[in-house]
Amino acid sequence: MHHGYIALEGLIGAGKTTLARRLAERWGARLVLEEFDDNPFLPRFYADPQRYAFAVELSFLAQRYHQLKRASEQDLFAPRTVADYSIGKSLVFASATLNPEENTLFRDLYRIMYGSLPRPDLIVYLHLPLERVRDRIRLRGRSYEQDIRPDYLERLRELYMDHLQKTEGSQVLVVDLGGRDLLQDQDAYEALCGRLEQPQGRPFDVLQL
Repeated sequence: MHHGYIALEGLIGAGKTTLARRLAERWGARLVLEEFDDNPFLPRFYADPQRYAFAVELSFLAQRYHQLKRASEQDLFAPRTVADYSIGKSLVFASATLNPEENTLFRDLYRIMYGSLPRPDLIVYLHLPLERVRDRIRLRGRSYEQDIRPDYLERLRELYMDHLQKTEGSQVLVVDLGGRDLLQDQDAYEALCGRLEQPQGRPFDVLQL
């Protein structure tokens, strides 16, 4: 392995958590999973985005910071870490949900908090067609996610691409899954693992499965 800290990213339902679990088991890595169920504002945000956007994003920022800080202080001899998010996703969602004044304040807080945290060596973005993302949201059945608008998902995807192309301090690999399912398609999974287990020459690259 050439990457000691890998963070997975992607839209809701992209398969980040499932893949993180499999990779951590494969490599004997420390596993860091986002604690989104602990955010009390999330169901309220989906019901009334304008009212609860700042509260939900600030709550997520604090949760992610504390979790990643704890992880960086524990298991110092773990050979590698796999996380199903990077704290940078806070900037993506804040850009999608906050008004300009709130977003400016949020970014100031982000810079203060994130400055002391280690950056992932590699960020892996799982890219799926929007229809497949919507199908996965329906299948996992979280009631508060069922009314997510397609235009909101499209906006998030655009913001993710912009954010990842501007990311500093981490390499980025965009994995275009197309119609492949990493859970069911062992060939696709092995192809991805083979790529992740090799050094990445360019700061930003794309893998078509």
